[in-house]
Amino acid sequence: MLLGALGLAAALPRLALAQGARQFQVIVLFAGETEDEEPATRSFFDQMRRLGWIEGRNISYERLFGKGMRAYVQGLARSAVSRTPDLIFAASATIARAVLEETDSIPVVFTTGSDPVVGGLVVSLARPGRNATGAYQPPGDVVPRRFELLREVLPQLQRVGAVFDRRSSGFQQQKALHEMVAKRMGFELTAIEFTNYEVVPKVLARFRKEHITAALIPGSLTLFARRRDVVTAAVRNGVALVATRGEWVEAGAVLSYGVEITEALRLGATIADRILKGAAAAETPVEQATKFELSVNLRSAHALGFDIPKSVLRRADRVIS
Repeated sequence: MLLGALGLAAALPRLALAQGARQFQVIVLFAGETEDEEPATRSFFDQMRRLGWIEGRNISYERLFGKGMRAYVQGLARSAVSRTPDLIFAASATIARAVLEETDSIPVVFTTGSDPVVGGLVVSLARPGRNATGAYQPPGDVVPRRFELLREVLPQLQRVGAVFDRRSSGFQQQKALHEMVAKRMGFELTAIEFTNYEVVPKVLARFRKEHITAALIPGSLTLFARRRDVVTAAVRNGVALVATRGEWVEAGAVLSYGVEITEALRLGATIADRILKGAAAAETPVEQATKFELSVNLRSAHALGFDIPKSVLRRADRVIS
């Protein structure tokens, strides 16, 4: 009996060491291509490292890319679930929704710029109630702010375009908000909806024919993943783009205003850390990002024949010249 107890006591440290050495598997799902998405989500991996998750030691990441194609996303989600990881991190609401259609047990952490309750990702922000939670970037006042920036940059502007992705989470809510704000601020809004990306260059060509020189780009997995192509088409048609994230401005859009994505990704990493340490996704509240970022591309503005006022430049967090 004593020998058995001593043997057990000797084994316990080895068991504890083995458990402590366990390597967790996390699959990270991106919307677009490798070269575009890795830099855009680096803050997630940096925060995970700060929280003690060292790749190759106690965590392994598998990065899967959606290539900007919705038809590809469901297969991507199915492939991720089939690997039975400890956690799936989804870089958009569309990807998170696809994953949730494949599993109700693997924890899913998302970042989204649309309301996750309206989008069906969670039951409530305080108590998600299912196997998903994450970081939410509330649209709130950012839409009025984008219109205000347009007025400040192009004071004579009366007509504005907007391109809405029908398949984006909460698109009807976003469209209604844009229409309400445009009407309140005295803009004539031409709101165009699309389902397939192939229509988008034609939409921008239509804006040119109708002498619409500026357009807003609300959140969309497809448009974000193909933002370089969208910007190229916009420049070709003389349309200044105002978007949601700084990566758009890096790609050549004139302005972006929205939640600082690095904060949202850090929050997502913090939530992933809690879940990997034992918290249940269903009981882990959705965190709301609160830091906002204004980015400006002077080069794009000059190419389109106008200047950015100093009043805007002074407030900008990032200026590309």
